[in-house]
Amino acid sequence: MKLIKSFVFTAGIAAVMTSCGSGAEILSTPIENIDMVPLKISELTEAEKHNWGHLDLVKDTIPGMSVDKAYAEIIKNKKGEIVIVAVIDSGIDIEHEDLNGVLWTNKKEIPGNGIDDDNNGYIDDIHGWNFLGDAYDEQLEFVRIIAKGDESNPQYAAAVAEYDEKYQEALANKQRYDQIYEMVQSADETISKHLGKKEYTKEEVAAIDTDKADVKQAAAMLQNMYANGLDSSTAALSAIKEGVTYFSDQVNVNLNKDLKGRTTGDNPDDLTDVGYGNGNVMPSQKDESHGTHVAGIIAAERNNGKGANGVANNVQIMSLRAVPNGDEYDKDIALAIRYAVDNGAKVINGSFGKYYSPHSDWVRDAIAYASDNDVIFVNAAGNEGIDIDTKDVYPNDAIGTGTEVSKTFITVGALEPKYGPSMIAGFSNYGKINVDVFAPGAKIYSTTPENEYDTKGGTSMAAPAVAGVVALVRSYYPKLTAAQVKQVILDSGIPVMTKVVVGGDATDVRPFSELTKSAKMVNAYNALIMASQMK
Repeated sequence: MKLIKSFVFTAGIAAVMTSCGSGAEILSTPIENIDMVPLKISELTEAEKHNWGHLDLVKDTIPGMSVDKAYAEIIKNKKGEIVIVAVIDSGIDIEHEDLNGVLWTNKKEIPGNGIDDDNNGYIDDIHGWNFLGDAYDEQLEFVRIIAKGDESNPQYAAAVAEYDEKYQEALANKQRYDQIYEMVQSADETISKHLGKKEYTKEEVAAIDTDKADVKQAAAMLQNMYANGLDSSTAALSAIKEGVTYFSDQVNVNLNKDLKGRTTGDNPDDLTDVGYGNGNVMPSQKDESHGTHVAGIIAAERNNGKGANGVANNVQIMSLRAVPNGDEYDKDIALAIRYAVDNGAKVINGSFGKYYSPHSDWVRDAIAYASDNDVIFVNAAGNEGIDIDTKDVYPNDAIGTGTEVSKTFITVGALEPKYGPSMIAGFSNYGKINVDVFAPGAKIYSTTPENEYDTKGGTSMAAPAVAGVVALVRSYYPKLTAAQVKQVILDSGIPVMTKVVVGGDATDVRPFSELTKSAKMVNAYNALIMASQMK
């Protein structure tokens, strides 16, 4: 039987544990040595699929954040302070059954009177602000650079070169996904006809014994699909359809040089041109689900008998709609960060990113502003499976690998729900300098618009998992500064000693410690213990 290698806290962490306060109120001990714990070799149960990010590596042999263990053994019935978490994203369904009880409300603003009652520059901003107005579809940033036609722009030539490559790549991927969809659909119809029923199990497919070539081929295709983590033809068709939609959007929307997406009437290149947008933070359409999913990971009401549990209780979600179906504008992000800080947020989640940023200084200045005002910004590392120490990705708190402007900026990579060599999600970016920690980010179940729930993956899902842990620490240990809480998150994680596959390339295997600054997985249980010693 394979065994998980032992984890031992570093001497530095051990010193913090023993020297900072008595910690008498917490009798638990940190997770630090998991010798002789077997790897998870069976498939996740349905319950585990819905909350694997909350499970415990020792108890469940799944690399979750020990959230349930933290509630059961540490938080129990303790009362914490309310923490406002700003979610800068697409719209959030604030009427969702699992979110409508955890919303931030601007009590200084009178709804619907058309007056800026609190004089914060935003009229009727009841639950946040919508910087996109009625728009949603948008170009990628390098396409906007090309569309402006300014050949003197130092990024223009690179943008043109990238456009040609990305357009052909998106077109080829769309065609490939179209073909795969048709093949899986045909295989599903063939097996359904052979078995005489629409719904069937993978075991029934594996048991098929026939001389019919078309049935054999269909069964082989479905078994290959099962081997790649998809449990049914329905799930496969849904996932493939998402791919078709994604690449169709790239071809027709994101890479469309003629698209005029912005409708707010402001000048996106003038940071002083403010007052645009509106107070409607809801998604513009049902498919605009990203922000709702992210919000649920952080704060979906716990243990209410509904679809999902958020990481944090005692949270109010502030919705800042600033991320379109395409690349966000630097101006919107900079203003959204400042709005969050000025209106009481103590944590900001940013599950977005891009590789061109004409006004990155505006965003860095806003990130520094958050740090100066004791606010933590949790940032998704990105989903291209690349080393972001060698390629600029935005937003960031430094130029390249230079001096950081913030003491409270945390960048997060994504984990799969199985400890071992394949625990790093193949899509996840990484970086010894620019990625701080890893957290559950693949196959994450959470809220989606219209009281629905769905499973999504990305560093976009890993960041809010960490934002939830940050909110827990800030709620129960409010005297800690944002910088201290960041250090708790990095230092209290579980060290990973194993080698892992990088970027989904089975030939690229490296020590986990080379992929992240802390060389650790975030752990809520350990974070609360360490925070208790620092208060």
